[in-house]
Amino acid sequence: MEGFLEPAYGSHSLGDVVPAVATALGLPVGDPPTGLTLPEAPAYVVFLVDGLGARLLERYAHAAPYLASLLEHSQPGTAGVPSTTATSLTSFGTGLPPGSHGLVGYTSRVPGTDKLLNALMWDKDVDPLEWQPHDTSFALLRRLGATVTVVNKREFRGSGLTVAAHRGAEYVGADRVGERIAAAVAASAERASLTYLYDGDLDWTGHRYGVASSPWLQQLSMVDAEAEQLREALPTSVRLLVVADHGMIDSSPEHRVDVDDRTELRDGVALLGGEARFRHLYCQRGAVDDVVATWTSVLGDRATVLARHDAIARGWFGPVLPGVLPRLGDVVVACHDDTAVLSTRDFPYEATLVGLHGSLTPDEMLIPLLVD
Repeated sequence: MEGFLEPAYGSHSLGDVVPAVATALGLPVGDPPTGLTLPEAPAYVVFLVDGLGARLLERYAHAAPYLASLLEHSQPGTAGVPSTTATSLTSFGTGLPPGSHGLVGYTSRVPGTDKLLNALMWDKDVDPLEWQPHDTSFALLRRLGATVTVVNKREFRGSGLTVAAHRGAEYVGADRVGERIAAAVAASAERASLTYLYDGDLDWTGHRYGVASSPWLQQLSMVDAEAEQLREALPTSVRLLVVADHGMIDSSPEHRVDVDDRTELRDGVALLGGEARFRHLYCQRGAVDDVVATWTSVLGDRATVLARHDAIARGWFGPVLPGVLPRLGDVVVACHDDTAVLSTRDFPYEATLVGLHGSLTPDEMLIPLLVD
Protein backbone atom coordinates (compact mmCIF):
# COMPACT_ATOMS: atom_id res chain seq x y z
CA MET A 1 0.00 0.00 0.00
CA GLU A 2 2.74 2.47 0.94
CA GLY A 3 5.79 0.35 0.21
CA PHE A 4 5.18 -1.28 3.58
CA LEU A 5 5.71 -4.92 4.49
CA GLU A 6 2.97 -6.37 6.66
CA PRO A 7 3.99 -8.53 9.65
CA ALA A 8 3.74 -12.31 9.11
CA TYR A 9 2.30 -13.24 12.52
CA GLY A 10 1.74 -16.98 12.88
CA SER A 11 3.75 -17.76 9.78
CA HIS A 12 7.35 -16.54 9.81
CA SER A 13 7.59 -13.63 12.21
CA LEU A 14 10.08 -13.32 15.05
CA GLY A 15 7.35 -14.44 17.44
CA ASP A 16 7.20 -17.76 15.59
CA VAL A 17 10.85 -18.64 16.18
CA VAL A 18 10.63 -20.20 19.65
CA PRO A 19 7.50 -22.25 18.81
CA ALA A 20 9.33 -23.52 15.71
CA VAL A 21 12.40 -24.39 17.79
CA ALA A 22 10.19 -26.17 20.33
CA THR A 23 8.67 -28.27 17.56
CA ALA A 24 12.17 -29.08 16.24
CA LEU A 25 13.15 -30.22 19.74
CA GLY A 26 10.11 -32.51 19.83
CA LEU A 27 8.42 -30.44 22.54
CA PRO A 28 5.82 -28.26 20.79
CA VAL A 29 4.43 -25.45 22.93
CA GLY A 30 1.37 -24.88 20.74
CA ASP A 31 0.40 -24.92 17.11
CA PRO A 32 3.58 -24.74 15.02
CA PRO A 33 3.92 -21.68 12.76
CA THR A 34 2.65 -22.27 9.25
CA GLY A 35 5.67 -20.83 7.43
CA LEU A 36 8.66 -21.75 9.59
CA THR A 37 9.92 -25.32 9.85
CA LEU A 38 13.30 -25.99 11.43
CA PRO A 39 15.45 -29.13 11.28
CA GLU A 40 15.05 -31.54 14.17
CA ALA A 41 17.86 -31.37 16.71
CA PRO A 42 18.44 -32.15 20.39
CA ALA A 43 19.54 -28.58 21.12
CA TYR A 44 19.28 -25.13 19.58
CA VAL A 45 21.24 -21.95 20.17
CA VAL A 46 19.39 -18.85 18.97
CA PHE A 47 21.74 -15.90 18.45
CA LEU A 48 19.79 -12.65 18.15
CA VAL A 49 21.74 -9.75 16.66
CA ASP A 50 19.98 -6.49 17.44
CA GLY A 51 19.54 -4.39 14.30
CA LEU A 52 20.73 -6.94 11.72
CA GLY A 53 18.04 -6.54 9.07
CA ALA A 54 17.92 -9.13 6.30
CA ARG A 55 18.31 -6.46 3.63
CA LEU A 56 21.30 -4.99 5.42
CA LEU A 57 22.98 -8.39 5.52
CA GLU A 58 22.32 -8.91 1.82
CA ARG A 59 23.55 -5.42 0.94
CA TYR A 60 26.75 -5.64 2.96
CA ALA A 61 27.45 -9.35 2.64
CA HIS A 62 31.13 -8.67 1.99
CA ALA A 63 31.52 -7.60 5.63
CA ALA A 64 29.88 -10.77 6.97
CA PRO A 65 30.95 -13.70 4.79
CA TYR A 66 29.92 -16.43 7.23
CA LEU A 67 26.40 -15.13 7.83
CA ALA A 68 26.00 -14.25 4.16
CA SER A 69 26.88 -17.82 3.22
CA LEU A 70 23.75 -18.97 5.07
CA LEU A 71 21.43 -16.66 3.11
CA GLU A 72 21.22 -18.96 0.10
CA HIS A 73 19.36 -21.62 2.07
CA SER A 74 17.09 -19.36 4.09
CA GLN A 75 14.08 -17.14 3.75
CA PRO A 76 13.71 -13.97 5.80
CA GLY A 77 11.08 -13.47 8.44
CA THR A 78 9.47 -10.30 9.69
CA ALA A 79 9.53 -8.23 12.82
CA GLY A 80 6.26 -7.11 14.34
CA VAL A 81 4.86 -3.58 14.46
CA PRO A 82 6.44 -1.36 15.49
CA SER A 83 9.80 -2.77 14.38
CA THR A 84 11.59 -1.93 17.58
CA THR A 85 13.62 -3.82 20.15
CA ALA A 86 11.30 -3.97 23.17
CA THR A 87 8.34 -5.06 21.05
CA SER A 88 10.35 -7.62 19.11
CA LEU A 89 12.15 -9.16 22.08
CA THR A 90 8.82 -9.65 23.83
CA SER A 91 7.29 -11.27 20.75
CA PHE A 92 10.33 -13.54 20.57
CA GLY A 93 10.07 -14.53 24.22
CA THR A 94 6.30 -14.97 24.39
CA GLY A 95 5.39 -16.11 20.88
CA LEU A 96 2.67 -13.45 20.90
CA PRO A 97 2.03 -10.44 18.63
CA PRO A 98 2.28 -6.96 20.18
CA GLY A 99 -1.48 -6.54 20.53
CA SER A 100 -1.49 -9.54 22.85
CA HIS A 101 1.70 -9.17 24.87
CA GLY A 102 1.23 -5.42 25.29
CA LEU A 103 4.71 -3.99 24.71
CA VAL A 104 3.59 -1.88 21.80
CA GLY A 105 6.57 0.38 21.31
CA TYR A 106 9.72 1.97 22.63
CA THR A 107 7.49 4.32 24.60
CA SER A 108 3.77 3.91 25.18
CA ARG A 109 1.19 5.44 27.47
CA VAL A 110 0.52 3.99 30.89
CA PRO A 111 -3.29 3.86 30.73
CA GLY A 112 -5.07 6.30 33.00
CA THR A 113 -2.00 8.52 33.35
CA ASP A 114 -0.12 11.18 31.43
CA LYS A 115 3.07 9.13 31.69
CA LEU A 116 4.97 7.11 29.11
CA LEU A 117 6.55 3.75 29.85
CA ASN A 118 10.00 3.50 28.28
CA ALA A 119 10.08 -0.22 27.68
CA LEU A 120 13.88 -0.41 27.62
CA MET A 121 14.49 1.62 30.76
CA TRP A 122 11.22 0.55 32.46
CA ASP A 123 9.60 2.25 35.45
CA LYS A 124 9.64 1.08 39.06
CA ASP A 125 5.95 1.94 39.37
CA VAL A 126 4.98 -0.48 36.56
CA ASP A 127 4.91 -4.17 37.46
CA PRO A 128 6.20 -6.14 34.43
CA LEU A 129 4.14 -9.14 35.52
CA GLU A 130 0.99 -7.05 35.24
CA TRP A 131 2.05 -5.26 32.07
CA GLN A 132 2.80 -8.60 30.39
CA PRO A 133 0.88 -11.31 32.31
CA HIS A 134 1.07 -14.16 29.78
CA ASP A 135 3.34 -17.17 30.10
CA THR A 136 6.45 -16.89 28.00
CA SER A 137 7.31 -19.55 25.46
CA PHE A 138 10.49 -20.06 27.50
CA ALA A 139 8.44 -20.96 30.58
CA LEU A 140 6.14 -23.26 28.61
CA LEU A 141 9.09 -25.07 27.05
CA ARG A 142 10.78 -25.46 30.41
CA ARG A 143 7.64 -27.02 31.87
CA LEU A 144 7.81 -29.63 29.14
CA GLY A 145 11.24 -30.67 30.40
CA ALA A 146 13.61 -28.63 28.24
CA THR A 147 16.55 -26.66 29.57
CA VAL A 148 16.05 -23.01 28.60
CA THR A 149 18.84 -20.49 29.12
CA VAL A 150 19.17 -16.77 28.43
CA VAL A 151 22.73 -15.48 27.98
CA ASN A 152 22.85 -11.70 28.19
CA LYS A 153 24.62 -8.82 29.91
CA ARG A 154 24.59 -8.83 33.68
CA GLU A 155 22.91 -5.43 33.81
CA PHE A 156 19.78 -6.83 32.15
CA ARG A 157 19.18 -9.50 34.79
CA GLY A 158 15.86 -8.78 36.50
CA SER A 159 15.09 -5.70 34.38
CA GLY A 160 11.48 -4.91 33.61
CA LEU A 161 11.89 -5.93 29.98
CA THR A 162 13.67 -9.16 30.89
CA VAL A 163 10.92 -10.12 33.34
CA ALA A 164 8.17 -9.22 30.88
CA ALA A 165 9.73 -10.90 27.86
CA HIS A 166 12.04 -13.70 28.99
CA ARG A 167 11.06 -14.91 32.43
CA GLY A 168 10.99 -18.63 32.96
CA ALA A 169 14.49 -19.25 31.63
CA GLU A 170 17.71 -19.62 33.58
CA TYR A 171 19.65 -16.36 33.26
CA VAL A 172 23.41 -16.37 32.72
CA GLY A 173 25.11 -12.98 32.91
CA ALA A 174 27.90 -12.56 30.37
CA ASP A 175 29.28 -9.17 29.32
CA ARG A 176 32.00 -10.17 26.86
CA VAL A 177 31.94 -12.18 23.65
CA GLY A 178 34.13 -14.93 25.05
CA GLU A 179 31.90 -15.26 28.10
CA ARG A 180 28.80 -15.40 25.96
CA ILE A 181 30.14 -18.08 23.65
CA ALA A 182 31.40 -20.21 26.54
CA ALA A 183 28.08 -19.88 28.36
CA ALA A 184 26.10 -20.83 25.25
CA VAL A 185 28.28 -23.87 24.60
CA ALA A 186 27.88 -25.04 28.20
CA ALA A 187 24.11 -24.56 28.20
CA SER A 188 23.65 -26.32 24.86
CA ALA A 189 25.19 -29.51 26.26
CA GLU A 190 21.80 -30.23 27.85
CA ARG A 191 19.26 -32.30 25.94
CA ALA A 192 16.68 -31.01 24.98
CA SER A 193 17.67 -27.38 25.26
CA LEU A 194 17.16 -23.89 23.91
CA THR A 195 19.83 -21.28 24.57
CA TYR A 196 19.17 -17.66 23.68
CA LEU A 197 22.14 -15.36 23.12
CA TYR A 198 21.82 -11.58 22.57
CA ASP A 199 24.21 -9.00 21.10
CA GLY A 200 23.17 -5.34 20.96
CA ASP A 201 26.36 -3.68 19.73
CA LEU A 202 25.45 -3.54 16.04
CA ASP A 203 22.21 -1.72 16.80
CA TRP A 204 24.02 0.79 19.01
CA THR A 205 26.60 1.43 16.29
CA GLY A 206 23.93 1.90 13.63
CA HIS A 207 22.04 4.38 15.77
CA ARG A 208 25.18 6.35 16.49
CA TYR A 209 26.94 6.31 13.12
CA GLY A 210 24.44 4.98 10.59
CA VAL A 211 24.31 1.76 8.62
CA ALA A 212 27.12 1.33 6.08
CA SER A 213 29.32 3.70 8.08
CA SER A 214 32.84 2.46 8.70
CA PRO A 215 32.14 1.74 12.40
CA TRP A 216 28.96 -0.15 11.49
CA LEU A 217 30.70 -2.28 8.87
CA GLN A 218 33.50 -3.07 11.29
CA GLN A 219 30.95 -4.06 13.92
CA LEU A 220 29.12 -6.24 11.41
CA SER A 221 32.41 -8.04 10.74
CA MET A 222 32.85 -8.57 14.47
CA VAL A 223 29.34 -10.01 14.77
CA ASP A 224 30.09 -12.31 11.85
CA ALA A 225 33.25 -13.53 13.54
CA GLU A 226 31.33 -14.05 16.79
CA ALA A 227 28.69 -16.13 15.02
CA GLU A 228 31.28 -18.21 13.19
CA GLN A 229 33.28 -18.79 16.35
CA LEU A 230 30.11 -19.81 18.16
CA ARG A 231 29.30 -22.30 15.40
CA GLU A 232 32.78 -23.78 15.55
CA ALA A 233 32.61 -24.15 19.33
CA LEU A 234 29.24 -25.91 19.33
CA PRO A 235 28.90 -29.66 18.78
CA THR A 236 27.72 -30.56 15.28
CA SER A 237 24.50 -31.97 16.75
CA VAL A 238 23.53 -28.52 18.05
CA ARG A 239 21.81 -26.21 15.60
CA LEU A 240 22.66 -22.51 15.47
CA LEU A 241 19.86 -20.14 14.44
CA VAL A 242 20.82 -16.50 13.82
CA VAL A 243 17.97 -13.97 13.88
CA ALA A 244 17.40 -10.25 14.43
CA ASP A 245 14.74 -8.07 16.00
CA HIS A 246 14.50 -5.48 13.20
CA GLY A 247 16.55 -3.72 10.55
CA MET A 248 17.45 -0.05 10.30
CA ILE A 249 17.56 2.93 7.94
CA ASP A 250 19.53 6.15 8.01
CA SER A 251 17.37 9.26 8.28
CA SER A 252 18.82 12.28 6.53
CA PRO A 253 18.50 15.68 8.27
CA GLU A 254 16.42 17.17 5.46
CA HIS A 255 13.79 14.43 5.89
CA ARG A 256 13.23 14.99 9.61
CA VAL A 257 10.14 16.75 10.90
CA ASP A 258 10.30 18.35 14.36
CA VAL A 259 6.87 18.74 15.94
CA ASP A 260 8.31 21.59 17.98
CA ASP A 261 8.89 23.52 14.76
CA ARG A 262 5.48 22.63 13.33
CA THR A 263 3.35 23.63 16.30
CA GLU A 264 0.09 22.70 14.59
CA LEU A 265 1.14 19.07 15.06
CA ARG A 266 0.65 19.57 18.80
CA ASP A 267 -2.99 20.59 18.40
CA GLY A 268 -5.27 18.02 20.02
CA VAL A 269 -2.33 15.82 21.09
CA ALA A 270 -2.14 15.29 24.84
CA LEU A 271 0.89 13.01 24.78
CA LEU A 272 3.47 12.10 22.14
CA GLY A 273 4.82 8.55 22.32
CA GLY A 274 6.39 5.83 20.24
CA GLU A 275 9.63 6.77 18.51
CA ALA A 276 10.82 8.75 15.51
CA ARG A 277 9.82 6.24 12.84
CA PHE A 278 6.55 5.13 14.47
CA ARG A 279 4.68 7.60 16.62
CA HIS A 280 1.83 6.93 19.04
CA LEU A 281 -0.33 10.06 19.40
CA TYR A 282 -2.55 10.13 22.48
CA CYS A 283 -5.26 12.64 21.73
CA GLN A 284 -7.49 14.92 23.71
CA ARG A 285 -11.11 13.85 23.86
CA GLY A 286 -12.87 14.22 20.52
CA ALA A 287 -9.70 15.31 18.68
CA VAL A 288 -8.82 12.14 16.77
CA ASP A 289 -10.27 13.12 13.40
CA ASP A 290 -8.69 16.57 13.54
CA VAL A 291 -5.31 15.11 14.51
CA VAL A 292 -5.44 12.62 11.63
CA ALA A 293 -6.33 15.42 9.22
CA THR A 294 -3.60 17.78 10.46
CA TRP A 295 -0.82 15.20 10.50
CA THR A 296 -1.86 13.89 7.08
CA SER A 297 -1.82 17.42 5.69
CA VAL A 298 1.60 18.24 7.10
CA LEU A 299 3.34 14.95 6.35
CA GLY A 300 1.65 14.14 3.04
CA ASP A 301 3.28 11.16 1.36
CA ARG A 302 6.06 11.03 3.95
CA ALA A 303 4.00 8.94 6.37
CA THR A 304 0.83 6.92 6.81
CA VAL A 305 -1.37 8.44 9.50
CA LEU A 306 -4.13 6.21 10.85
CA ALA A 307 -6.67 6.27 13.62
CA ARG A 308 -6.05 3.40 16.01
CA HIS A 309 -8.97 1.30 14.80
CA ASP A 310 -7.74 1.54 11.20
CA ALA A 311 -4.24 0.39 12.15
CA ILE A 312 -5.72 -2.52 14.08
CA ALA A 313 -7.91 -3.41 11.09
CA ARG A 314 -4.80 -3.67 8.94
CA GLY A 315 -3.46 -6.32 11.31
CA TRP A 316 -0.40 -4.32 12.28
CA PHE A 317 -0.48 -5.45 15.93
CA GLY A 318 -2.21 -8.80 15.57
CA PRO A 319 -5.25 -9.40 17.80
CA VAL A 320 -5.46 -6.57 20.33
CA LEU A 321 -6.60 -7.44 23.84
CA PRO A 322 -8.81 -4.94 25.72
CA GLY A 323 -6.14 -4.12 28.28
CA VAL A 324 -3.63 -3.34 25.55
CA LEU A 325 -5.92 -1.11 23.52
CA PRO A 326 -5.30 2.15 25.46
CA ARG A 327 -1.55 1.66 25.24
CA LEU A 328 -1.76 2.14 21.48
CA GLY A 329 -1.95 5.71 20.24
CA ASP A 330 -5.36 7.06 19.36
CA VAL A 331 -3.51 7.91 16.16
CA VAL A 332 -0.40 6.15 14.85
CA VAL A 333 2.11 7.59 12.39
CA ALA A 334 4.26 5.19 10.35
CA CYS A 335 7.01 6.91 8.37
CA HIS A 336 7.86 6.21 4.75
CA ASP A 337 11.30 6.20 3.09
CA ASP A 338 13.78 7.79 5.54
CA THR A 339 11.37 10.27 7.16
CA ALA A 340 11.55 10.73 10.92
CA VAL A 341 9.18 12.64 13.21
CA LEU A 342 11.10 14.10 16.12
CA SER A 343 10.46 16.19 19.17
CA THR A 344 13.58 17.98 20.32
CA ARG A 345 11.68 18.91 23.48
CA ASP A 346 10.29 15.52 24.48
CA PHE A 347 12.92 13.20 22.98
CA PRO A 348 16.14 15.21 22.52
CA TYR A 349 18.31 12.08 22.33
CA GLU A 350 16.55 10.86 19.18
CA ALA A 351 17.72 13.95 17.32
CA THR A 352 21.33 12.81 17.80
CA LEU A 353 20.78 9.43 16.14
CA VAL A 354 21.61 8.62 12.51
CA GLY A 355 20.12 5.14 12.12
CA LEU A 356 16.49 4.64 13.09
CA HIS A 357 13.80 1.94 12.95
CA GLY A 358 10.21 1.31 13.96
CA SER A 359 8.19 1.58 10.76
CA LEU A 360 7.08 -1.01 8.20
CA THR A 361 9.55 -0.56 5.34
CA PRO A 362 11.24 -3.78 4.19
CA ASP A 363 14.62 -2.51 5.42
CA GLU A 364 13.16 -2.33 8.93
CA MET A 365 10.77 -5.28 8.85
CA LEU A 366 12.74 -8.09 7.19
CA ILE A 367 14.90 -10.15 9.53
CA PRO A 368 17.26 -13.06 8.79
CA LEU A 369 16.38 -16.59 9.87
CA LEU A 370 19.71 -18.36 9.31
CA VAL A 371 20.18 -22.01 10.30
CA ASP A 372 23.53 -23.79 10.50
